[in-house]
Amino acid sequence: MLKVDLHCHSNVSDGVLAPAAVAAYARKGGVDAWALTDHDEVGGIKAARARALELGMRFVAGVEISITWANETVHLVGLQVDEDNAILNRGLAATRAGRDARGREIAAQLERAGIPNAYEGAVKYVGNPDLLSRTHFARYLCEIGACNTTSEVFRKFLTEGRPGYVPHRWATLADAMGWIRAAGGIPVIAHPGRYRFDETAEGALFDEFRQLGGNAIEVVTGSHTPDQYAIYAEKARRYGFLASRGTDFHAPGEARVEFDKLPPLPADLKPVWHDWF
Repeated sequence: MLKVDLHCHSNVSDGVLAPAAVAAYARKGGVDAWALTDHDEVGGIKAARARALELGMRFVAGVEISITWANETVHLVGLQVDEDNAILNRGLAATRAGRDARGREIAAQLERAGIPNAYEGAVKYVGNPDLLSRTHFARYLCEIGACNTTSEVFRKFLTEGRPGYVPHRWATLADAMGWIRAAGGIPVIAHPGRYRFDETAEGALFDEFRQLGGNAIEVVTGSHTPDQYAIYAEKARRYGFLASRGTDFHAPGEARVEFDKLPPLPADLKPVWHDWF
C-alpha cells in the first residue's frame, strides 16, 4: 500500500527542518508520496520537490492557509497547487501581513504575565521573518522552562482567555478557496477535530465548504486523537467527502505521531489522491 502524507511543515513557516530535510525525514519514515504544506507560504516547494524526487518519493505541492470562519481560525490545505500562480501568491502575501504586529502584542501580554523578552526569544526560532507564529513563542517558552512541551504552552498561554492570546483576522473561506482553485489546487479542510465548533457550527462549515466546491477533509492526521480518526471517517462518509491523511509534522519529537506510526485511512474511504499517482 502506498504510504501518503499530505500535511507537513518546514522552517519556511513554523517547522524546524529545511524543506529538503523534511523530505528526507519523511522518506526515512516510510513515506512514498509526500506534500509540503507550509503555512501561508510556498517558498519551500521547489527545494522540497527536488529532494523528494531524488529520494524516489512522489511529490505534491501544497500550502496551508489560515482563514477566519465564525470568529475562529480554521486551516485549509491546498494540494496540487502551482506555486508560481500570481493569484495564490498575492493572497498568501496578504495573509502573512500583520503577523509581526500580532507577535509584538503576544510578547507584550506575556511580559505582563511575567515572561519578558518573548518577542526576541521567539524570533530566534523563525526561519521566515514574515511568518512569526504562536509556535515560535511556544518553543521559546519551553526553552526557558516556563512549560515542558509546546502543547502545554498553548494550553496555558496562547489560547483564548489566557495571557498571550491575540486574535487575528484572516482571509475568508471563499477567498482562500478561490486562491487554491486559481492555482489549480484542491482545497481540504485541515484537522477538523481541532476546532471548537459544536455539531451545528461544524455542519455549517462543511455545508459552506461544499457549496463553494470543496469535497475533502483530513481524517487521519497527527492533529486528531485516535478516537477522532473514526469520528471524521464517519463524517467523510456522511458528507460524501474525499479523505486526506498527514502527520502535520513540524519537528522531530514534537508531533503527536511520527511518519512511521500514523495509521492508514479506513479502507472504505476514497482518498483525495485516488487518481493522482
